[in-house]
Amino acid sequence: MNDQASRPMTPEEEIAEMRSQPRPTLRAVSEGMEKHLYTAQPVLDHGFVRVIDYMGDDAAITQAARVSYGKGTKSVQNDEGLIRYLMRHWHSTPFEMCEIKLHVKLPVFVARQWIRHRTANVNEYSARYSILDREFYIPPAEHLAAQSVVNNQGRGDVLEGEEAARVLEILKRDSNQAYDSYEAMISQDGQAGLARELARMNLPTNIYTQWYWKVDLHNLFHFLRLRADPHAQYEIRVYADAICEMVRDWVPFAYGAFEDYRMGAQQLSGKGVECLKRRLAGEVVTQENSGMSKGEWREFEAVWGDA
Repeated sequence: MNDQASRPMTPEEEIAEMRSQPRPTLRAVSEGMEKHLYTAQPVLDHGFVRVIDYMGDDAAITQAARVSYGKGTKSVQNDEGLIRYLMRHWHSTPFEMCEIKLHVKLPVFVARQWIRHRTANVNEYSARYSILDREFYIPPAEHLAAQSVVNNQGRGDVLEGEEAARVLEILKRDSNQAYDSYEAMISQDGQAGLARELARMNLPTNIYTQWYWKVDLHNLFHFLRLRADPHAQYEIRVYADAICEMVRDWVPFAYGAFEDYRMGAQQLSGKGVECLKRRLAGEVVTQENSGMSKGEWREFEAVWGDA
């Protein structure tokens, strides 16, 4: 008997089989996304992002918008122009016509940040039923940083030399010790063995988990605006960056508008608009006469420069 036929296929074998058997379809297809379908994009040391399925393309966005706006829209605006208009004026519903389902492998502490985006459908690998693998995220030395002295949720200077080596040793030692204890607790060799749902509580948050994550394009853009930002934590940002590359190929017009009006744009408060007008009129505007707090003024000057 063929050995492969006598055992369940691994995820990689299943995906290879799916990719080897393309099927004709009448649904809308994005050629850019087809090249990503089922293919794992490596992230961090053991993680990945893989597109499992998707629905819609740029045309699905404009089709939905024209149902709302009427047939006349097509004659006065091309698809890219309409998508840019929708993005510019914060019309969200047409972007919800596109969806994507991702298979993601990620450290638990990254998953706990990610799950804060509550607008997706999620199904996670269950450590109640299955045994987690001995795979931990261990940061490379260049990403071991001290606590920021100006931002309570940020990083400061990179650790170096003996201190960096000491931290890496602690991370590796504690991760493996926790997994050794996990295996010892669930073992049924000469003992009943602790239930998996209880034993998992001893595992560190740098262990890897997996999930399917399905989200519409409007809410995906919100996720990417926050998590692909340079100020986002590195370990979630690299996942967002990988997804950005997929979305750019999937809906190029929508992604271009997103880059321009969300990622590359700056938001101004009413006071900020007034300060800019006063500056353009030749007035010297300072924090004291701006009506802004010190923090607001600092952020304003970081974008628009000092007086």
